[in-house]
Amino acid sequence: MVNLIHKPQSAALAFMVAGAVWFVVGAVYGMFSAIHLVAPEFLPHVAALVFGRERPVHINTMLYGFTGTMLIGSGLYYLPALLKTRLWSEPLAWIAFLFWNLTVLSGPVGFAFGLTQGREYNEYVWIADVSLVVAVACLIVNTALTIVHRREPQLYVSIWYFMAALLWTACNYPLGNVMWHPATGAMPGLIDSLFLWFWGHNLPGLLITPLATGAAYYVIPRVTRTPLNSHTLSLLGFWFLIALYSHIGGHHVLQSPIPNWLKTVSVVDSVSMILPVSIVVINLWLTARGFGGRVWSDPAARLVMGGIVWYIITCIQGPLQSLPFLQRVTHFNNWTVGHAHIAMLGFGGYIALGAMWHVLPLASGRPVYSRKLVNLQFGLITLGLTGFFLVLTMAGLVQGTAWHNGETVLRVLPQIAPFMVLRAALGIFILTGSLVGLFNLYMTLRPAPEPELIRRAEEAA
Repeated sequence: MVNLIHKPQSAALAFMVAGAVWFVVGAVYGMFSAIHLVAPEFLPHVAALVFGRERPVHINTMLYGFTGTMLIGSGLYYLPALLKTRLWSEPLAWIAFLFWNLTVLSGPVGFAFGLTQGREYNEYVWIADVSLVVAVACLIVNTALTIVHRREPQLYVSIWYFMAALLWTACNYPLGNVMWHPATGAMPGLIDSLFLWFWGHNLPGLLITPLATGAAYYVIPRVTRTPLNSHTLSLLGFWFLIALYSHIGGHHVLQSPIPNWLKTVSVVDSVSMILPVSIVVINLWLTARGFGGRVWSDPAARLVMGGIVWYIITCIQGPLQSLPFLQRVTHFNNWTVGHAHIAMLGFGGYIALGAMWHVLPLASGRPVYSRKLVNLQFGLITLGLTGFFLVLTMAGLVQGTAWHNGETVLRVLPQIAPFMVLRAALGIFILTGSLVGLFNLYMTLRPAPEPELIRRAEEAA
């Protein structure tokens, strides 16, 4: 074990493997949640599996456990690779791995017994919050000292995004989770909604988004074997992201009596997010222009580019639904749930998986066991997620228009029942995709005889 901890890229591999495991765990809990929306009486005597407990397990495990963990793992590989040096401290990265995954583990273990702060996207209890902050602090120190000891003078944009994601999280997470109130993790009264959605929106925007964007900027130029279209554009998108994103969480509470100036700023900057998103998409597409065959034929790059497509859809839909007159129909219903899925599983999840499959052979020295299984995972998740998006969008519009016309919540439930059945059925594809990926990862990393490794290398070539 000691030798493993000191082995180069071992922590990066550990983060990516853990991300694949958490993907399965999160998908299982998501499947249970979907079943309970169809059949609330399913396993009624298992307290740990009531909807109010399994839903936060699903959400936090998918966000922090799957997407966040896997993206950090890929970043720990490309960070020293781009800087032409070694990671400053492999043991320190393993310490970060331990504390990060203890936080994620506290979800399935703690929430099952009602140990939660009860704030959406902020459910982890105080000791788990401390564990996550310790992990992020370790990653910041390791990243900073790796940058200091680099042999490459230029800091490629992926380094900017990776380091910034850690710094922003270190600042934003304690604030949004009100860590100075350990007993409740909340502020009294209405003001708590502002603190809650400060982190609730910065979690996808200033943790997952920069990690995913940095990974995409690493993978696409390597697969196309071309320089990045514009380094200047990449940095312009970076600064637009931090300038616009940090305070748009207020658009989640437009119907509450928060200050009007904050509502206005939140909506204006939400719509303005089209700028950094367009810069990222255009820059990557121009990088791949003329080399689409290389992207399409590479399973990892296809996942990353698929994530970019979901990014476009997310960041057209998101700004539009932040507008107050549209929120009269889209707020508090399944429209928002569908949007959240394409943002985190579509954008963040696809790029996390693509980056993992691209980095895995480089970090482990072993070719991927089966490219066909990567393609199968892509197909299964795409089928499930596209169906999710369409079904939940339709369900949300049914709910929103009915409520807007004065109908009661109770009378709308029979109308959305068929959509919930379809949602549960589509979840099977996503769960199966997570299992296929974990199996492929295990077969890639397991000890294998030399002839098999040669065969896999020839297939990969």
